[in-house]
Amino acid sequence: MPMKLSDAIVRKPKKKMSTYRRSLFVATFEGFPAVVIFQLLGGPFLTGYLIYLGATSTEIGFILAITTVVNIVQIAMAVIMQKFRNRKRMLIIFGSSHRILWACVGLIPFVLPQEFWVITYMILYTAAHLGNAAGGIVWTSLISDAVPGPIRGRYFGLRNTILGGVSSLALFIGGQILDKYPGGQGFTYIFMIVSVCVVLNVFAYFMYPNPPFEPSTASNPVGMIRKPLMDRAFLKAIIFLAGFLFVQGLTVPLFSYVMLKLMNISYGTVSYITVVHTLVMMASYYVWGNLNARFSAQTLLLWSLPIIALACLLWGAIAFIPAVVVLYAVHVVLGVGLGGFNQMVFAFTIGDTPKSERPMYIATYSAITGFAAFLGPVAGGKIYAILADQPMWVQVYGVSTVVGAILLILGLWVGRYVLRTQIRSGV
Repeated sequence: MPMKLSDAIVRKPKKKMSTYRRSLFVATFEGFPAVVIFQLLGGPFLTGYLIYLGATSTEIGFILAITTVVNIVQIAMAVIMQKFRNRKRMLIIFGSSHRILWACVGLIPFVLPQEFWVITYMILYTAAHLGNAAGGIVWTSLISDAVPGPIRGRYFGLRNTILGGVSSLALFIGGQILDKYPGGQGFTYIFMIVSVCVVLNVFAYFMYPNPPFEPSTASNPVGMIRKPLMDRAFLKAIIFLAGFLFVQGLTVPLFSYVMLKLMNISYGTVSYITVVHTLVMMASYYVWGNLNARFSAQTLLLWSLPIIALACLLWGAIAFIPAVVVLYAVHVVLGVGLGGFNQMVFAFTIGDTPKSERPMYIATYSAITGFAAFLGPVAGGKIYAILADQPMWVQVYGVSTVVGAILLILGLWVGRYVLRTQIRSGV
């Protein structure tokens, strides 16, 4: 009996998804719950929750800085990865611990007396981000092998653009919740959403590929650590970036504190501003990713620095332009600058470093810049506390304007001198 056309169509074998395509799909899918967690527990909502718990500006600055100083653990992880080479398993363990422990801070007001709220948050937050730092180097190493080099710039530009849309939606919903339900009730709803996303995120980790790991050519941990430290061009670049991040950290992480605490702007307005910031960053990721196909990561990194400086300088316009207008402008410019900086640093550390030594290069970058980025917000919080008795304009826009001027000098003059070798070879 002749086969019917419908039977032939039904029996036609489906084309199997390639390993690379599956890797791209999983990495994008895992990002959806991850960005919701980071947006609802970080940024303005982190600052707002800390204010609700009773934290001071110094304590807020210290907590904001914890995420960077814990990156020192990545040096140990780079060594550990040489022996325990199952990167997927390590990602599941450390990535899951970060998501679960950070979400647990939502239980603090329900189980502890008020005098222990802030210190308990610090402990859980530190433990969570130790896991995130450890898992971060594993994820970066794994994904750099899973995504083909020629398409990395465009893929991550597109991935970050898509996830930026999810981030914007999360920020909008979070702001609406806190505006309608101020105080503890609103944060309870926020943490309920986060709990669902934690489950989805942990599930997604189990879907990741597990490509073979290429170990370091060094025979011992000391030799591994020496390799990036002996790379003069790399070391010079990250020392400069560490200095830039320290100065930037004096004020940029505290923008939400200034808006919520000093300017008394509502959560809704701050969330709208942050949504615009995220949308701009989302669009800029795509643009920076395409530019990376034509220019080197170092060149584009240098272009992003004056843009970040300009965002800080724009705070000074509050003196003669309505504050809300200025804040939107600040965060638009900041979105463009940080979009380029974050993406090009990532491209620099995974694309311009030897594959076998990449974990230690990433760890060295994270440790040095992380320590500098830790000191920045801590010092910034102290500065705002010291200036508490000064005229309000000094705290609201004086600090940011001065920091912006310093960053502009670093970006236009010092940065061009430090990175000029990479620029000449990369363009």
